[in-house]
Amino acid sequence: MFPKKPTDSSTTHQHSFDEARWVNNVRKSLDAELEEQHPLEQVTVSIFTVPKALMCSTHRDSYTPQRVSIGPYHCLKPELHETERYKLAIAKKFRNQSKSFMFHYLVEKLHSMEAKIRACYHKHINLNEETLLWIMAIDSSFLIEFLKVYYSFGKVETLINRAGHNEILRDIMMIENQIPLFVLRKTLEVQLESTEAAADDLLLSILTGLCRDLSPLVIKFEDDQILKARFREFNHILDFLYQMIVPRIQEEEEEEEEENRAGNNGEKRGCKFLRETKLQFKRVFASRPADIILRLPWRVVSNLPGFIALSYLFTRQENEATATTVSVFDMEKPPLVEELTIPSVSELHKAGVKFKPTQNGNVSTVSFDSNTGHFHLPVINLDINTDTVLRNLVAYEASNTSGGPLVFTRYTELINGIIDSDEDVRLLREQGVLVSRLKSDEEAAEMWNGMSKSVRLTKVGFLDKTIEDVNRYYTGRWMVKIGRFVDVYVYGSWKILAFLGAVLLLILVSLQVLSLVFGSLRLFGLRTG
Repeated sequence: MFPKKPTDSSTTHQHSFDEARWVNNVRKSLDAELEEQHPLEQVTVSIFTVPKALMCSTHRDSYTPQRVSIGPYHCLKPELHETERYKLAIAKKFRNQSKSFMFHYLVEKLHSMEAKIRACYHKHINLNEETLLWIMAIDSSFLIEFLKVYYSFGKVETLINRAGHNEILRDIMMIENQIPLFVLRKTLEVQLESTEAAADDLLLSILTGLCRDLSPLVIKFEDDQILKARFREFNHILDFLYQMIVPRIQEEEEEEEEENRAGNNGEKRGCKFLRETKLQFKRVFASRPADIILRLPWRVVSNLPGFIALSYLFTRQENEATATTVSVFDMEKPPLVEELTIPSVSELHKAGVKFKPTQNGNVSTVSFDSNTGHFHLPVINLDINTDTVLRNLVAYEASNTSGGPLVFTRYTELINGIIDSDEDVRLLREQGVLVSRLKSDEEAAEMWNGMSKSVRLTKVGFLDKTIEDVNRYYTGRWMVKIGRFVDVYVYGSWKILAFLGAVLLLILVSLQVLSLVFGSLRLFGLRTG
């Protein structure tokens, strides 16, 4: 018999406590009376963990807070204990702004929201009620005071240096470092002793300043009244920034599809007539005699010298347009990440494409005008915080869309496709599409080239159409056609040309030797004669 393993009383107590809490939470969620007070069925999960596909070792720091934890996912981690005193110091300053404000009073106010707070998190929160509510009270107070002071004076006293500011700002925008906006609203209500409307106004101004500084795209915010009306739709700070950059594009595309369906219903009769006429022509020209008669002149002409070169120049554009049309209507197959092929900025610039910055600043303004060759893009803002913000926006979109189109992810793939080198970054800067505060253009190019990893395949109508329009315009330019012709028929056949040159040189040398021999024989014959 093996000796019995000693029982850890604390572990046993923890398991029993967790089981009792689980039963209590289930009872609360199923209780009809409490359900009216906490309509959890209306609360959507909005605070996620990073998808495993994005948690590669090279960019792990972009998703894990380095200076401060916000919310329950990373709280009480040993590596973040050093900055807890900064958090408490700033939270105390928040408390001292109101004589009547006390943290235990805020915790009591948040007590009625405890179940709603837990419902916002995708990962199970293994914390008791009191611990969770105190984390919410301290973190929300710290967050509000830090952002208020930072965007009012540009610094948070002397508690943290400038490098620490940027680290905290990056931590605030991480997908796993979020707390619900209704907690921030309640904290402001208690501190200001005001209404929800007043708390919303102050919170909106704080978030607007934050997003202006950290957004990877230069945002033009909506009218204040419209933004206030939509403010309750935002889940947390990262969601606020995401919805400013990626407005309701999916809904707009669905409305356009419905309009197209309605228009197509009126054209069904005409399409049916054209289809029947097309079938009749096919039956006539598909016969064997007609096929021989129609193909005979083409076979004669195609064997003429130099026809291959001309046919390459004139038929390549038609073939590419046909291939593009097929890809447009092939809706069943989503585009692969590897299928996003588009020329770089420098190649497009040489082909006559002009890059134009858009005014609104969100992803929906991406377009291409085939008539003028103008490529419209929102202004890109790059600084030391952009890489982290971009990656967490991509991770949030992948977790929050539930199988929908990954609009922002597709946009990053587009920019990654056109930026290959520091020369591409320089051209975008000179044309006003990119504003960089990084050390060099090479650093900016490396940052975008590292954004190619995606969670899953996606298809976004207006972005895919823009890519196809750009490719069609680029391949249709005469400079590109001639360049490709030279590559295929000159540089691509250099071995044959080298062989022919060697044969020609051998023939010339042989002729020269023969002429010398015959000359010598003739001279020798004259002398002997």
